[in-house]
Amino acid sequence: MVCSTAFITLGRSQLRALGAGTLPIAVMPHPFGVRTRVQVRELAETLVAEIVRLATGGIDKTAQAVNAGSAKITTASVLAMPNDLIAFNEESERRRWSDGLPLIPPTESRVEQMLTGTQRARHAVVARVAPGFGEATVERIAINAVMAGCRAEYLPVLMAAVEAVADPQFNIQGIQATTNSAAPWIIVNGPLATQLGFNAGLNCLGQGTRANATLGRALRLVLQNIGGALPGEMDRATHGQPGKYSFCCAENEAASPWTPLHAERGFANDENVVTVVGAAGTLNLNSHSKDAADLLRVIAASMSYPTSNDVHFAGEPWLILSPEHADVFARGGYDKVTLKEAIWAQSKMPASSFARKDYDRAEHARSSELGGFAQDTLVPISPSPRDIGIIVAGGPGTHSVYVPTFGQTRAVSRRIGS
Repeated sequence: MVCSTAFITLGRSQLRALGAGTLPIAVMPHPFGVRTRVQVRELAETLVAEIVRLATGGIDKTAQAVNAGSAKITTASVLAMPNDLIAFNEESERRRWSDGLPLIPPTESRVEQMLTGTQRARHAVVARVAPGFGEATVERIAINAVMAGCRAEYLPVLMAAVEAVADPQFNIQGIQATTNSAAPWIIVNGPLATQLGFNAGLNCLGQGTRANATLGRALRLVLQNIGGALPGEMDRATHGQPGKYSFCCAENEAASPWTPLHAERGFANDENVVTVVGAAGTLNLNSHSKDAADLLRVIAASMSYPTSNDVHFAGEPWLILSPEHADVFARGGYDKVTLKEAIWAQSKMPASSFARKDYDRAEHARSSELGGFAQDTLVPISPSPRDIGIIVAGGPGTHSVYVPTFGQTRAVSRRIGS
């Protein structure tokens, strides 16, 4: 394995999780993106010499850099923990089980009660979660659901979300280990969203709704505690974002003039479905325009910017349209297909807008797709209009939300089981 110095912990932990803990790591000094070509060549020559040294039996200097164990445990252990809530949380923080907010102790009785929310066997493996590739069993997911404050009836939704993020298309390996700010955003569709009280209206991305808050938080705890992405170790986010605590909402299907997301993705209207998106953050889109063409113009202009992962890597950008903005577009004659086509066409950005180094990166990533790459090339935000995601959510108000993505990720949907 070859790693930069900032990623030795990630590399060693992941090798151990994959059963190759003794494999040597050749190290490249970090950062190298700011170095000249001459300096990069010198570093590369040094790295080649290091690879040769390790391949011929040289001592691996990184072997003791990490003392993390494998996450491959299928049966949860019963541990003696403090009865006092404050003491429990202090011990949880010491053990690095916590997201920084107070946890509910996952006692045996609470976990048993959580497991009443599913018919699946407690030791069944739902998914293997990168980058540590820990086995997310029903029981271990339930433990994290208890700590997050979920109700038992949320457990099938959480398991579907865990299955979805583990799909290779979603690229949880990249999202968990990147320096980017990416975090999974959960969208819940179907009758169950209303039955369980998921918020699709006012403040649907904010505080105040237990279902939204605890489901998003439980997925984060699963990614951290089972997937092994501890901040500063395998999770290498430069800044992170608040959505890494919790990022979850339902679609406001009743207020939408169009086909709901899950039906658009091939499910029946009456099915219960969870969709996960690799979100890089949110941007408020505030416009009082009542003219569809004018509103389209300003939204498309807001979505394309030179530092966007979606533009660099041909991503999958998303829009959360408020019911008012969706109504403006519907009255203007747009359905989802024609709206996506218009946004895609109007959000193209001249390649000359990129920073010099980013231009080279975008040229490498997108020139084959675009049939060449030059300063005057108009770079689309996604490979095609259909790669733009749109849902309707939120309450009254002339605001929508742009959700840029990690770029190298695709949304994944899963039917919610029992």
